[in-house]
Amino acid sequence: MTARVDRERLADALTSANMPTLVAVLYQLTADRTWLSDPYLPTRSRGMDNNDDGGFDEATAERIRAAALDAVLAGAIAVPNPSDDQLVEMISAAVGESVPPEFAAMIAEDMGFRVPEVRHAEPNALSAIVIGAGVSGMLASIKLHEAGIDHVVLEKNSDVGGGWFENTYPGAGVDTPSHLYSYSFAPRAWNTHFGKRDEVWQYLSDVASEHGLRDRIRFDTEVSTAVYDDARQGWTVTTVDGEVLTADVVITATGQLNKPKLPIIKGLNTFDGPIFHTAEWPADLDLTGKRVAIVGTGASAMQVLPAIAPKVAHATVFQRSPQWVSSTDVYFSEIGDDVNFLMETVPLYRLWYRARLAWNFNDRVHPSLQVDPEWDHPERSVNAINDAHRRVFTRYIEKELEGRPDLIEKSVPDYPPFGKRMLLDNGWYAALRRDNVTLVADAVAEITPTSVIARGGVETEVDIVILATGFETHKLLTPIDVRGRSGKSIREVWGPEDAHAYLGITVPSFPNLFLTCGPGTVLGHGGSYITIAECQVRYIVDLLISMSDNRIGAVECKPDVETEYVRKHDDAHSTMIWTHGGMDNWYRNDAGRVVSTLPWRIVDYWSMTRQADLDDFTVEPKMSVASTQ
Repeated sequence: MTARVDRERLADALTSANMPTLVAVLYQLTADRTWLSDPYLPTRSRGMDNNDDGGFDEATAERIRAAALDAVLAGAIAVPNPSDDQLVEMISAAVGESVPPEFAAMIAEDMGFRVPEVRHAEPNALSAIVIGAGVSGMLASIKLHEAGIDHVVLEKNSDVGGGWFENTYPGAGVDTPSHLYSYSFAPRAWNTHFGKRDEVWQYLSDVASEHGLRDRIRFDTEVSTAVYDDARQGWTVTTVDGEVLTADVVITATGQLNKPKLPIIKGLNTFDGPIFHTAEWPADLDLTGKRVAIVGTGASAMQVLPAIAPKVAHATVFQRSPQWVSSTDVYFSEIGDDVNFLMETVPLYRLWYRARLAWNFNDRVHPSLQVDPEWDHPERSVNAINDAHRRVFTRYIEKELEGRPDLIEKSVPDYPPFGKRMLLDNGWYAALRRDNVTLVADAVAEITPTSVIARGGVETEVDIVILATGFETHKLLTPIDVRGRSGKSIREVWGPEDAHAYLGITVPSFPNLFLTCGPGTVLGHGGSYITIAECQVRYIVDLLISMSDNRIGAVECKPDVETEYVRKHDDAHSTMIWTHGGMDNWYRNDAGRVVSTLPWRIVDYWSMTRQADLDDFTVEPKMSVASTQ
């Protein structure tokens, strides 16, 4: 921030500012408590709205903007390092509700007001193989490099990005705000509030370039097996091409949303035309004038339909169950030069803008997902607040589909809101209203060479079938054969769909193996997975440095430590919405156990992974040195 900023340019930019963000910035610049009291306290955001006006009338907003203009141009920060109490007061003011005090440390670190100690491993003390160069694998490489740990990243694709490299279907994008779906240390001047696939992938590609990641990544290299060598205290990794590499440590970054799940449908392989999963979208596909079937109504389908509806002759959507959908007032809005000018010129503005998003999209909703055993209407909601959410979302559906009672009947779910991950309306309801779109509220029973037949017997002639049927989320690490100390495959330990791990990161009998995006760490209550990835990688690197400092050759999670963590994980889920019997979701397995989703608040998981405790592990002194080849 500098007094040399052009006053007129800054004044123009401030007219586009998010007012709740500006209130927090103004207090930090001036330490004037006037800005943390009425009439300058913003209203609470409604749902997932950005609340740009903060509920202020124009006269009040203008006083805030004028004061901010003077404060920014003055060039001083009166509260450069806010205390925990100040942070909580500022974020509470900015979001219009009370934020618990335990959030202060996480907010302070994410905003850069508290910088953790930078630790380094001893030279050549450890070597690592990272499997995957998506969001988590890139992050792991950045942090391993900063810690001085020798490593190589093996990536099956020809470039970075993981799912963002692979998924090119029309309409693909994030349902988390762009400024939140980014690494805490790597901001970007985003074009849109909710980035589409190309911009998200470009962001990851730029991060890779800025950190020299491609020099440490072996592209077009798919891993077949990873076997622990007890005598050598390290791993042997073999690629599908037969190449053998060794390292002390293996970090998996293979994700959970990258193995397409193909439905078991009679005649699936008999269709004469193009039939494919959204994650395998043909590059040369022309939908113009075609009759298209979309099987599924989850996140991918909800993005595909609005993108293709204007060009197809007809789209028929086959819906097994409807989804709860929320709106946000900036989904279709570009961010604009003025806002990006503020982000760049007033660094505190970017930090507080992101902090507000983190609260509104992360842990804010978590308390409302707890089952109230005394609630009178468990068939439709889990508590009074959840029931209020149901009313709000139902009204939104009814408004968007006004005049179409047939669509309203098909589109209002009969299970509690948030029972499946909430989706954002990117034009879904507008697309359903089109004359060339038909919603069939039924699952698919059969596919013939020329048609799709619903369970109820409705048959639709189509030219193309799009399978928006999700991913094999429970078959973690598949198809890699990972074998630990006992020689058993991790699939034998887990079974076909019951993965478990301490903190979602480490598994007994698999020394020096660390997972990212492991079991029980996907976010179901909202927020950015990148936040979870940063927690996990921080924990892993901290543990590796402790291994280096103490000349440890192998660490293996103690079985009782993992058992107790899994018990707490399952107990927490037993009283949460995702075990509700009224719906299916991809979070839980066929036995009803929630395998994928994090039961904790993000702030709780952040605290759990703050530092690795060697007491949680069986520790072996270093016996030999293994090097990455």
